[in-house]
Amino acid sequence: MRRLYYLVSDTGSAKAIVEDLLRARITWRHIHVLANHSVTLDALPEASLLQTSDVVAALARGTALGGAAGALAGLVALAFPPAQLVIAGGAVVALTLAGAGFGAWTATMIGVDEPSRRLERFQEAIKAGQLLLMVDVPQAREEEIQQMVHEHFPRADVEGAEPKTPIFP
Repeated sequence: MRRLYYLVSDTGSAKAIVEDLLRARITWRHIHVLANHSVTLDALPEASLLQTSDVVAALARGTALGGAAGALAGLVALAFPPAQLVIAGGAVVALTLAGAGFGAWTATMIGVDEPSRRLERFQEAIKAGQLLLMVDVPQAREEEIQQMVHEHFPRADVEGAEPKTPIFP
């Protein structure tokens, strides 16, 4: 899947594009619309925290760093067992999993409050009242969808595509 970005100037154009995408068999859950607080998004699929925040990237970083810290703590405990305890490989695995879980939890709490870095380039346009459509399409249909949107709505600015769509959004 690839995420395509379109900037449109009004909700009427956004609704028409969404209707065309639905007719082209792009499911509702793969279409996300982001606008500033003064624009009403009635009958449009509003972008959720997964699309607007950095939570997915933070989850990946937190899991990796927490797992590494837990594995390191497990190896230190294996090399220097506290109070004459016998520690085996299970303790290293348990500490690695505990560290990964704790890192994922704490990083996700932080990532929810951070705006998505992928959307920074659209912030000025969104503040000016434009709507950002994010459409997740199969790579095989990317050109077809771009051509369809351009044919029906030449004023919709194609703002590029992500190399790949993250697993969660």
